[in-house]
Amino acid sequence: MNATFANNLFRQSIQDYHLTDDVETPINNPYSANDIAFLLYQKNWIDTIQWHLEDIIRSPAIRPDELVTIKRRIDMSNQDRTDTVEQIDSWFSDQFKGIVPKPVARLNSETPAWLLDRMSILQLKLYHFREQVDRPSVSDDHRQKAQQKLAVLLEQESDLAHCFDELLEDIRNGDRYMKVYRQMKMYNDPTLNPVLYSNQD
Repeated sequence: MNATFANNLFRQSIQDYHLTDDVETPINNPYSANDIAFLLYQKNWIDTIQWHLEDIIRSPAIRPDELVTIKRRIDMSNQDRTDTVEQIDSWFSDQFKGIVPKPVARLNSETPAWLLDRMSILQLKLYHFREQVDRPSVSDDHRQKAQQKLAVLLEQESDLAHCFDELLEDIRNGDRYMKVYRQMKMYNDPTLNPVLYSNQD
């Protein structure tokens, strides 16, 4: 498991989505549910659908009822995204359970899965900025600005990949350690969101 493995799975998910480019396309995860590849593919599929829902919701022609429906779908997508990240971190925690951190080991505030979350979103940015660079109907100025942003994103891709691989190496060597913190999201929980539970009290 390394950054190249993860990024290749993220790119595969993005390419698979764009075969239809339709937010109603159901996921067809090609990996076994027992494989970390399954979770990585699922994570990026969630991100990819949400990316396009965020585009749709900004249409000036969208009806108010459609907007509300999609906003609620985005809320649920965020919950699915968080749940999947936590599943990935649980996988890492299990992988590292036999490693005894050194006495001087540092706690890493960002877990491997939350770093993968950033890497997944970055692959979406790279895909869509490449689209802008290759758009035939735009001006040279638009294309040049998109190319400049793409160059920055490519640098970020390299940096995040290095950071991810370094983090895993440090954890394996006992130089850093991780903890799985649950996100404790409140807004979807009818017992914790005051707008939802106030009608029940």
